[in-house]
Amino acid sequence: MTESSYPRDLRGYGRNPPDPKWPGGARVAVQFVVNFEEGGENNILHGDQASEAFLSDVLGAQPWPGKRHANIESMFEYGSRAGFWRLWRMFSERKLKTTVFGVATALMRNPEVVAAMQEAGWDIASHSLKWIEHKDMSEAEERREIAEAIRVHTEATGHRPRGWYTGRSSSNTIRLLMEAGGFLYLCDSYADDLPYWIKGPSAPQLIIPYTLDANDMRFVNAQGFGGGDQFFTYLKDSFDVLYAEGATSPKMMSVGLHCRLVGRPGRAAALMRFLDYVQMHDRVWVPTRLEIAEHWHENLAHLATGAPSIG
Repeated sequence: MTESSYPRDLRGYGRNPPDPKWPGGARVAVQFVVNFEEGGENNILHGDQASEAFLSDVLGAQPWPGKRHANIESMFEYGSRAGFWRLWRMFSERKLKTTVFGVATALMRNPEVVAAMQEAGWDIASHSLKWIEHKDMSEAEERREIAEAIRVHTEATGHRPRGWYTGRSSSNTIRLLMEAGGFLYLCDSYADDLPYWIKGPSAPQLIIPYTLDANDMRFVNAQGFGGGDQFFTYLKDSFDVLYAEGATSPKMMSVGLHCRLVGRPGRAAALMRFLDYVQMHDRVWVPTRLEIAEHWHENLAHLATGAPSIG
């Protein structure tokens, strides 16, 4: 393999990132994602081989082949029954919008939640068909999953998804999504503090990176947040650094949320403090990912020239 064919971009924007020209001269765009996975997780009821074992308060959980896990199921149910509504009220009362990473089968199973997302003006991106691992899927199988996710998402929401984040992805995911086409933005990257273009099969594709560090998943990961104060401090420190940098080089901050995790009262308190902290500052834009994508397509399309091939 030659350096010219190396399938990664390690340079990015380099020393001088572009000015994203955020609306209102914002120094930072703070973007919140609510992951809606409840009802789309691994479960033999869904035709999967084992129970879910990822991102729950059953620490150290392992998949149970051929069996249901009642405790984990009920924790996911908390997310859709109670946690979602707490987050929905929290953002709605502050007139802030989020992007939803919505698992298609989870959205299909909860039309009341979908209606509330749409009432609030939230951007509903696809989080694949089911919240399962894709790393061992063949290309043909993952291609079918993508097509079915688009179909189910469209049926559940009334609109084809314009954004996508798989999360539990494969090395083929981004290429297969570009092959499917029709996405204003893709999010299976953690590579930058700004959106960026890559070369697609027919046109450049916009990537809006996500985050796993400013993310409530660290409440249930080893060496993660031990309590709400740690979560708030980490979010505040991230914001403060980006806000200071934004005086000369504006950036984007992503915050990842899950209904069954930060939707719990003791964790929600820290998120509320952070939302209020953000709103204490001027020159801050709190957009959906779709709004970021539309802004980037309209104002920074010139950066797509010479976009690298990735993957």
